[in-house]
Amino acid sequence: MERVAFLVDSSGVRVDCLLNPETVQVTRLAGVRPRGAGDGQLTGAGLADDPLVFTGGGRTELVLDLLFDTDLVDAPTRPEDVRALTRPLWLLAENSATAHGWLRPPLVRLVWGKTWNVPGVIVAIAERFDAFTLTGSPRRSWLRLKLVRVAESADEAQEGFDEELAAATTPVAAPGSAVVAAGDGSAVPGYSGVRFDLLAHDALGSPLRWRLLAEHNRITDPLTVPAGTALAVPPLTAAATTPPPPGGAP
Repeated sequence: MERVAFLVDSSGVRVDCLLNPETVQVTRLAGVRPRGAGDGQLTGAGLADDPLVFTGGGRTELVLDLLFDTDLVDAPTRPEDVRALTRPLWLLAENSATAHGWLRPPLVRLVWGKTWNVPGVIVAIAERFDAFTLTGSPRRSWLRLKLVRVAESADEAQEGFDEELAAATTPVAAPGSAVVAAGDGSAVPGYSGVRFDLLAHDALGSPLRWRLLAEHNRITDPLTVPAGTALAVPPLTAAATTPPPPGGAP
């Protein structure tokens, strides 16, 4: 599991949660639609495909599977019902903001590691509960939401992509040196609290190269690496020849 956060632009409120990186789904829908007329969709005799209209723009969607568990919250602030933790996300799917006189969901930012900062709105949310108490209060929630990226110019999108590529070429640690695994204070059974994605960023210049760092140090489960462990930094040739994986960091 990996920690991510949602930041509400208007208020600065931060909602923290746990993300399973193997279930991040990003979809891009181009600005293309079938050509139509007043009496229906146009078709072309002799054409292999229907005529299309290129409208520009498009739609980028992210589907995330999140975990909330009251047992993972610090004891002094631990709620009895997990819905106290997930309610802020449900409110972000409500039309509680106003833009140009129209009600709309508030703008939020998905923040994950050092290279994910996606502005968007939550358009769908669903939740499954388990680990109920004797009084019927759920203590664990498996929550799925869909985030649609807000409109930005093609230049802004390209600039953000270029910044991510640049960040992935400037490792902090020198090849042949070592980085020390530091815990984030949230160690729970099965998770040591070590941010392996941040270690990969310091060692190899990109959190997406965590697998290369793990393989170089013969680590089979990065989630259980004890805090304080020194990890050897792979040579730059290995980092350059091994592309970042399509998923995310653990």
